[in-house]
Amino acid sequence: MKKRMTKFICVLLVLVLAIGALAACGNNGVGSNNGGGSKVEKPATDREGNAITVPDDVNRIVSLAPSITQVLESLGVKDKVVGIDTNTPMYVTGLDSLPQFDMMEPDVEKIAELEPDIVFTSGMSYIEGNPYQALVDMGICVVVIPSSSSIEAINEDITFTAACISSDAVKKAEEINKEFQAEIDKIAEIGKTITDKKKVMFEISALPYLYSFGKGTFLDEMITIIGAENVFGDQESWISVTEEDAVKANPDVILTSVNYIPDAVGEILGRPGWENVNAVKNKQVYYINNGASSLPNQYIIKALQQMAEAVYPDVYEYEDVMEPAA
Repeated sequence: MKKRMTKFICVLLVLVLAIGALAACGNNGVGSNNGGGSKVEKPATDREGNAITVPDDVNRIVSLAPSITQVLESLGVKDKVVGIDTNTPMYVTGLDSLPQFDMMEPDVEKIAELEPDIVFTSGMSYIEGNPYQALVDMGICVVVIPSSSSIEAINEDITFTAACISSDAVKKAEEINKEFQAEIDKIAEIGKTITDKKKVMFEISALPYLYSFGKGTFLDEMITIIGAENVFGDQESWISVTEEDAVKANPDVILTSVNYIPDAVGEILGRPGWENVNAVKNKQVYYINNGASSLPNQYIIKALQQMAEAVYPDVYEYEDVMEPAA
């Protein structure tokens, strides 16, 4: 458990750094000249701002983040994927027989043996230097897509990923983003009508390593969209939270995406010294699917629906708000 939590905290630090890098890189030179539908202009830089040369024909893809693999599946190019990270099989079916790599410690020699046209990575591997430099030196296109800090940036990630592949993928990305944004707008319209705003705390890591987030994250944006308030909304990005500060914040609702302990909701409800916290006292503690809330792509809409119904059950209602939790 200690080793897993250490890795988790390292990942959080990478996310914080990645968000800062993303904010500086703009639209990354993604453009389209597929007026006739036959060609798409390839990006000149990745989502972190690194210069890249994307091949005209992308037929062999290595995807080292489940969020990216999900997007590739939605774009209709799952059959082009020849290698994945070890977490992807939990979220994308039919790929478990492919070579798998630890995204924190990727085996670049084995990746090279797959002869990929392009390697997508989220940046989780960059804690100490660039482990993919050997691939770059071989002429393999390595593309970094850091975890995005906003819903708008998630839309841009999908468009960018498609532009790296083909004009058909770009058309599909436009459809995905249109449907994705329409669902968000529906919830946002309802959220604007809510005047009695509940205070929400969202745990992404449980005690004794309590982590949450402030503004500058897509999860904070999602809390605002449903018509609620983030109790740590006055802080920035991903944050370590003391137990004292959490109790003092006195949230009306506690949401948790923690899935590495048997009963995250029960653990919160049974915490000594939390019995007077409104959310605990009124048993307003809910699990939000970890994959849908932590993987930055169009599937966050599922988490958004879950959050809306958990916080305001009298306002929002969805027949099938979530598939079985991963």
